[in-house]
Amino acid sequence: MYFPVADIEISPFIPPLVACVISFFTSMAGVSGAFLLLPFQVSILGFNTPAVSSTNHLFNIIAIPAGIYRFVKEGRMLWPLTWILILGTLPGLVAGIFIRIRYLPSPETFKLFVGFVLLYIGAKLWIDLLSTIHPSLNPTPPSAFKISDSKLSLKALDFTFNDEHFRVNTISLICLSILVGLIGGIYGVGGGAIIAPFLVTFYKLPIYTIAGASLMSTFITSAMGVAFFQLVSTATIVSGQQIAPDYRLGVLLGLGGIVGIYFGAKCQRFFPAKTIKTILAIILLTTSVKYIFFN
Repeated sequence: MYFPVADIEISPFIPPLVACVISFFTSMAGVSGAFLLLPFQVSILGFNTPAVSSTNHLFNIIAIPAGIYRFVKEGRMLWPLTWILILGTLPGLVAGIFIRIRYLPSPETFKLFVGFVLLYIGAKLWIDLLSTIHPSLNPTPPSAFKISDSKLSLKALDFTFNDEHFRVNTISLICLSILVGLIGGIYGVGGGAIIAPFLVTFYKLPIYTIAGASLMSTFITSAMGVAFFQLVSTATIVSGQQIAPDYRLGVLLGLGGIVGIYFGAKCQRFFPAKTIKTILAIILLTTSVKYIFFN
């Protein structure tokens, strides 16, 4: 099958298969898998234009709702955190898209940027794994898998999970979300790949409680990202580059992501967080080294 925007030809079975496998594991940590699909598109498929970012956003729009459904159904959607993440990431996302289009159009520069983003995420995950007493690394019984007593104010977000109370400063979460939106807009992901490990590592939140909120915010910001890329695709700032999504490729990736994210969210409770993070950290650090030193 030929994909006109990406200007590549590949079997239509490969993109959904790759997306399914990746998103199955990453969705357990609240990450759609778009951050790993981007290296796959750039390095394996040869999709190097800024349109790869908008195609990644399109994948998120199609794939993520399946995971959101599972987290809502099982009572693991922390809605106050979701609204905070959306409030912060949207303005940062718009700024990040402009930076991607104007200052990071070449494949070499973009790969270097991607490498440092992945290195950041992988390092944060690895630091978290070194903690032997972190509560989010311990398996939680399926019977305790519900969030309760969630409250949001200008001062703090409070909630209870597994009979343990958690409290996070609201303003700091908003500031973090703005920064994440900026990087996510440049990288072509909704930001969940960055904010999820940050919430677990620095805010000490259980990974089981932030996954749903992270995916929901990624879905909203990705929808805005696709709309924005499509809107400015004929603007003068683009200078003839393709920036609108490759809809054929995005849909195929999204179909695979639907299956992967749905079953990843469903199976999350049966995987210790340490197992999930170890897989993610190894993949992230390996990919980042390749992009930084072998660009």
